[in-house]
Amino acid sequence: MQNSPISGESRLERGRRALAEIDGAAGQNVVEALEGIAPDFATYLFEFPFGDIYCRPGLSLRDREIATIAALAAMGTAAPQLKVHIEAGLNVGISKPEITEILMQMAVYAGFPAALNGLFAAKEVFERSEAASGEDGA
Repeated sequence: MQNSPISGESRLERGRRALAEIDGAAGQNVVEALEGIAPDFATYLFEFPFGDIYCRPGLSLRDREIATIAALAAMGTAAPQLKVHIEAGLNVGISKPEITEILMQMAVYAGFPAALNGLFAAKEVFERSEAASGEDGA
């Protein structure tokens, strides 16, 4: 994905494009889950984080997902979002061993509970990814 606006593209259009590329089905699931309770919030998600921030120059999508995975793991309160962004990390080229290392690094700055919770979230995402692709995990 190009980390800059396409000429004539609105924030909403740019955000939809970015979300689809970065998060794939996981991002769309979040948007659909909001339809029954806060559909306007989905628009905010498209426009600000994905339409404005993710499309800025300066960092690759891969680098942005590394930062996001680390931040969500360090928070320790955002397991569903962490799982979505671990999947997004895989989508933008972060390897499973790299994600594991990012989460282990969190033990130093966010504590062992945050690192453990992040690792267990990653394990769940990796197993789901392997099952969907027919990998054996070895």
